[in-house]
Amino acid sequence: MRMPLMRQISWYLIFAMFIIAITPKVEAGLVPSELIATSQIDRASDLEKIQKVIEMKMVSERLEKFGLTQDEIQKRLSSLSDQQIHKLAIQLDDLKVAKGDALGVVIALLIIALLVVLLLQLTGHRVIITK
Repeated sequence: MRMPLMRQISWYLIFAMFIIAITPKVEAGLVPSELIATSQIDRASDLEKIQKVIEMKMVSERLEKFGLTQDEIQKRLSSLSDQQIHKLAIQLDDLKVAKGDALGVVIALLIIALLVVLLLQLTGHRVIITK
């Protein structure tokens, strides 16, 4: 009686993990209206955001690899219009520079460990470690 129940649970878990694995990751967000976006343009704060990102070690090294110096970067930024700078600042907010999904990986590993312990408890198996 106990084994058919375990088979059903294991098939359910296999099916659930398959569904979770094939589900695409979707990130959604609100798109600002053009009228609202153009009325709230603050060039100084947008340039400050852009400057903070450019000053990051990883970003500055990458720009140097492309052959851009700090003077060239500043010249290109000064030649951009207010709307272009605002759009760039908004896009930089959306980027995940030097950030990973480490928390997601840790949570996934904890869930897997919890499932293994749960399955061992349900099946009555014991893990004995000897030296």
